[in-house]
Amino acid sequence: MNRNLRNAIIAFLAPLPSIVFYLTFLRNHSPASDSELSSIHSWCLNHPLLLANLLFFLNVNVLFWVIGLLQSSHWMIDVYWTVIPVMLVHYFASHPLAQYNKLRSMIVVTLTWIWSIRLTHNYFRRENWEWGAREDWRFNDLRKQYGKHWWWLSFFSVYVSQQPIFAQIFLIGICLPLYVIHSVDAPLNIWDFISSAICLTGIVMAYYADTQLHEFVTGNQKLKEQGEPKIPNLDTGLWHYSRHPNYLGEQLWWWGLVIFAWNLGQGWTLIGALVNTLCLVYVTILVERRMVKQQYRAEAYRSYQKTTSVWIPWFKSHVAATKDKNT
Repeated sequence: MNRNLRNAIIAFLAPLPSIVFYLTFLRNHSPASDSELSSIHSWCLNHPLLLANLLFFLNVNVLFWVIGLLQSSHWMIDVYWTVIPVMLVHYFASHPLAQYNKLRSMIVVTLTWIWSIRLTHNYFRRENWEWGAREDWRFNDLRKQYGKHWWWLSFFSVYVSQQPIFAQIFLIGICLPLYVIHSVDAPLNIWDFISSAICLTGIVMAYYADTQLHEFVTGNQKLKEQGEPKIPNLDTGLWHYSRHPNYLGEQLWWWGLVIFAWNLGQGWTLIGALVNTLCLVYVTILVERRMVKQQYRAEAYRSYQKTTSVWIPWFKSHVAATKDKNT
């Protein structure tokens, strides 16, 4: 069987255990007979967040790890990073204990789908529309570092933890506002529209930043094929004003969700977005270290670092203006 088709089938089948279990739980739930529920059913009913974590651990951490071992590639976690928030928002909205403003829920569910489609499209565009073409470069580095011990360490490095953030707590944590939105029934107000605007701004910014990055990478690939020197650095469009506009767009999305929850009196949910921001700070450092290690672009990227804002879009520094004038 073609590898691309095989991986697509695996990806669609992988979450079925959790989906089937939850649908069975919903079908067997009857408000009139709660007192007669089995202990497992009762636990699932009364602990929606714990159930989400349990299903995540068994279906993602354990099952995806086993699949990764069989395939010698842990590619699938990247694909499902773009899908799990959609699954979670529908889980929170459909749980028997859910209570929420229907219009707010519709807005957030729609935004989550738009975010997911955007990120999934970017993933497959980057991977030349193939399923499981490669795994994250950080996992490749760890595979080389740990050698024969990688098979068991990968469970902790890829699934249980994400250098150094706990993946499960991380992903469930940043999705906590989705839980709050479907736990509090309150009328819409101006903050809901502000939150929506911030989320949409983040999605649009990330889309254009990733599109500009994709065009830059594919352009360099063509130059390489033609035997011409590659352009060392992307410094146009949004990337002219920020070194990581795609990361900023992603941050705006998650912090926009936090404002939804804050507006409902649950500001504590910012912990997930805060951890996400700290994680991206770490990833930013890793990416920039990797860039300056590449000989053909090291000098250009160091100059780019001196003149261009890290995340927040801003005008070039005085150093850049002086350089342009001299040029």
